[in-house]
Amino acid sequence: MIEKQNNRNNQPEGTGIETDQLTQWRGQFGDDYVDRNAFEDWKMNPGKEAFQRIIGDRIVDSVLEVGSNTGLNLIYLTELLDTGVDIYAVEPNKKAFAALISEKRINLKKAWNCSAFDIPLDDISIDLVFTCGVLIHIAPEDLGRITDEIVRVAKKYIICIEYFSHNPEKIAYRGYKNLLFKRDFGAFYLERYPNLKWIDYGFLWEKEFKIFDNLNWWLFVKR
Repeated sequence: MIEKQNNRNNQPEGTGIETDQLTQWRGQFGDDYVDRNAFEDWKMNPGKEAFQRIIGDRIVDSVLEVGSNTGLNLIYLTELLDTGVDIYAVEPNKKAFAALISEKRINLKKAWNCSAFDIPLDDISIDLVFTCGVLIHIAPEDLGRITDEIVRVAKKYIICIEYFSHNPEKIAYRGYKNLLFKRDFGAFYLERYPNLKWIDYGFLWEKEFKIFDNLNWWLFVKR
């Protein structure tokens, strides 16, 4: 197996793939998202409770978030999981990435300032790989490229936390027409990857958790 990692810790990685959505998230639009989503102490308990509900008592030694932004979810997971768990992240926005790698509350092993089209990790190298509100911002024609990478690097589990729609649809998002796409992401995974099996699914209700919009989640295991 060819080792895809390099020896530079927390350094940017390039990719030849560029999309309209990625350009927006790397620019001012993505910077504004960072400013709107800062960590606050009150978010810790609902964040931990949400991931406890999803992960349960399953044991993992490594976690990768694809599209981590500043690392809010990884703060919750560091607090929730054993401190010996190695946490990795991929984030394309430079402002978010700078905040991520300086965040002391995350047990961050390594992070890359790159897109998820080419994750710089080996095949089946991470116990748990997840997205939260990321796949909804990938155009349908590019979605398989991202999930192929997620499934490639995942060793045991994949978690998908996204908006749900019975049928694929594109909706306006903060004045943009091509930045939010809803669908049944759970069905997409199962149809594209026969080696995946769903083991749980659920709903994060905004009125209960407050830090999330109304989101559906799926937990898959690799067979």
